[in-house]
Amino acid sequence: MPVSVNVQTVHPRKLAAVRCEVAPGAVSSAWGPALGKVWKFIRSHQGLRIDGHNIFLYHHPAKPGAPILCDFGVEVTRAFETEGEVYATETPGGEAAVAVHRGPYNRMNEAHDAIGKWMAKNRRESAGHSWEIYGDPTPDPAHTETTVVYLLK
Repeated sequence: MPVSVNVQTVHPRKLAAVRCEVAPGAVSSAWGPALGKVWKFIRSHQGLRIDGHNIFLYHHPAKPGAPILCDFGVEVTRAFETEGEVYATETPGGEAAVAVHRGPYNRMNEAHDAIGKWMAKNRRESAGHSWEIYGDPTPDPAHTETTVVYLLK
């Protein structure tokens, strides 16, 4: 089924995150240890999280193929003081191209590709940031939803 892309005004989301520099294609091996540190931090700070989701914020490199700065985070209720590698950050706000991926994570590139094709067709450019908002896991990966967002210039 084709992935639909729409334009939305997005608002910043507060995150507790660990930043990693990741080689293209290596996100799948980098997120686990980073997110483990974030969850350990959140569990030790009561009231910091209510129903927030895991969010991976990508800072696109200027040169294709260069390492990507990734903030592997969890949505939180407020800012806080940095502790170890965990720091407070937020997703950017503004006009964005948004697609919802339904299905297993190993096919999430379909949503990214759909947004890339939409931007080319509509002569729009990325503002250098994208992020994935992970929905609640489901027993059947075919029903898992992940929202993919690209901030637009």
